[in-house]
Amino acid sequence: MPAATFELAQIVQQYGHAYMEKHQPRYFHCRVLNDIAVCRTAALGGHADACNSCGHVRISYNSCRNRHCPKCQAVNRERWVAAQQKQLLPVPYFHVVFTLPQEMNVYCMAYPASLYNLLFKASKATIETFAVDDKHLGAKAGMVSILHTWGQNLMLHPHIHMIVPAGGFTLCGNWKHTKNKGHYLFPVKAMSVVFKNKFMQELPSLIREHHMPLLSVDDRNKLYSKSWVVYAKQPFGGPEQVIEYLARYSHKVAISNHRITAITEGKVSFRYKDYADGCKQKTMSLEATEFLRRFCLHILPKGFRKIRHYGFLSNRCGPTFKQQQMHMGVVPPAKQETNWQIIAQTKLQYDIHQCPNCKKGKMEEVLSFDNHGPPQWLINKLRSQIQKR
Repeated sequence: MPAATFELAQIVQQYGHAYMEKHQPRYFHCRVLNDIAVCRTAALGGHADACNSCGHVRISYNSCRNRHCPKCQAVNRERWVAAQQKQLLPVPYFHVVFTLPQEMNVYCMAYPASLYNLLFKASKATIETFAVDDKHLGAKAGMVSILHTWGQNLMLHPHIHMIVPAGGFTLCGNWKHTKNKGHYLFPVKAMSVVFKNKFMQELPSLIREHHMPLLSVDDRNKLYSKSWVVYAKQPFGGPEQVIEYLARYSHKVAISNHRITAITEGKVSFRYKDYADGCKQKTMSLEATEFLRRFCLHILPKGFRKIRHYGFLSNRCGPTFKQQQMHMGVVPPAKQETNWQIIAQTKLQYDIHQCPNCKKGKMEEVLSFDNHGPPQWLINKLRSQIQKR
């Protein structure tokens, strides 16, 4: 994929100070924005490589490695996806989405960790309730849950993307398909009701525990009267499609650099998909400070786990799950390399060792430097190379 024309880091560098003065964000939001602003700049130090054939010199700056940075997710995503291949089964998989009503957004902004934990808990309990019921399955289910908090317009839209194998393991350790040989999960309307009940049963105690403001009568009536959105897509064709899905969704951030189309005169323009208008691609322009305010809505609390495994896919069931895989004839995949340079070459089609100038030589590290930046002689050499071109 070609490099993005505009980057989130540019917006933070140009308008971050104005945003902080206007909105007084939380401390950890400021830390994330600062990491994004200095990612792959001299402020984090780096190293220099030289080609052993033509002598070309390249300076590479260190990454911030922040999970909210759109430039730092590719390698982590590929590592995580490779690990998930060990947990695949030769069965259909469903993609289920659990969405919180917008009336809960005010709580999510003030108490994100508590509300998102409850969202994980309620969605997990919903699947487990149907799975243990003999009318629907009568077995132990497994789930991979991924939290997303944004909509395409960057407004708060908390929802769980869940990957659910179409069946489960009985007490005897045998695999049991969901109805229609795994081509049907559970009734969506019934899941919506159970999800709402599971969440609302826990909410009052959560409000008391954290001394949260009570829901207004209107909001409470809306929450109980409306249908909560639960969506179950058709099953994936096979394990390969599951991996492709996980690669797209597991390490996404609120907005990618490639969606940003312009940064000018204090405004930011970006592409978004309008689901209310037939999923048409449109462009939205926001004041830069408003853009950053919306982006910060999706910065998760420090240490909060946005990807979780439940049921027979949880870590504590690992040894038992491997035995069950063997009974189903699943051959464990070969151990994959986790070195970032090899991942970049094999998965991202970028050979870090190939000289970008002559395409023949090999780039070798000649020195590293701290946040004071590269030495002047190296900068002068780079300038002379550019002038020769």
